[in-house]
Amino acid sequence: MGDEVLLLDRSGPVWTVTLNRPAELNSFDAALHRAFNDVWREVEDSRDVRAVVLTGAGRAFCAGGNLDDFPVLHADFARRRRTMRDARRVVTEMLDVHVPVVAAVNGPAVGLGCTLSTLCDIVFIADDTYLADPHVAVALVAGDGGAVTWPHHTGLLTAKRYLLTGDRIPAAEAVRLGLATFAVPRERLLDEARAFAERLAALPHQAVQETKALLNQQLRASAVAALGYGLAAESQSHDTAEYLAVPDQFARQKARRKG
Repeated sequence: MGDEVLLLDRSGPVWTVTLNRPAELNSFDAALHRAFNDVWREVEDSRDVRAVVLTGAGRAFCAGGNLDDFPVLHADFARRRRTMRDARRVVTEMLDVHVPVVAAVNGPAVGLGCTLSTLCDIVFIADDTYLADPHVAVALVAGDGGAVTWPHHTGLLTAKRYLLTGDRIPAAEAVRLGLATFAVPRERLLDEARAFAERLAALPHQAVQETKALLNQQLRASAVAALGYGLAAESQSHDTAEYLAVPDQFARQKARRKG
């Protein structure tokens, strides 16, 4: 792939996908949405890959959506519709990819970034970072994955607690709640994630892949049932006064921190 917003290392049977917008904390813009969705098609088409490691460049795993897009998504309905369609594809492509995906959460995984990690099959997280889905805090319905995936991992009441507040979940707590598999020191994160992926890649691939597909059946059924309503409701959020006020609120908070 030639798109620098996403890097793909095809070395051996374990491929590594790296979100590569470090200056923007790997937040998703239109280009990264396209590249990210397309990479799973390449994985599907390959006869060589047996597992994938997903990580982020720089100090964040993924900060979710791009704050600069807030006014654009309010004003441009066609752009908003494309963004919602891309969000649906993120969920369905990751649920359908046949090989196991191991997350190496190297920094904050926020909003859509948190959804990405919970769509992976095994989640390694640096022990000094956190997960969060603050959609509600920025006046958005959590319609692009969190409300679909979290209840399967944590139970409904715990999912409600965090999705209705946007509270941060430290790495150790994420493991306890079932949102991550292993919390490890940052300096060992990629090595341990890759070693686990190599372990999966060495197992009989038909058995691994079909067992993954079987385990994902309920999650995929929930996604199909919920994403239509969730994304429609999230799209409506872009027309609220609270949503339009968010960029100014962030700018004021940033100015106060600098002051």
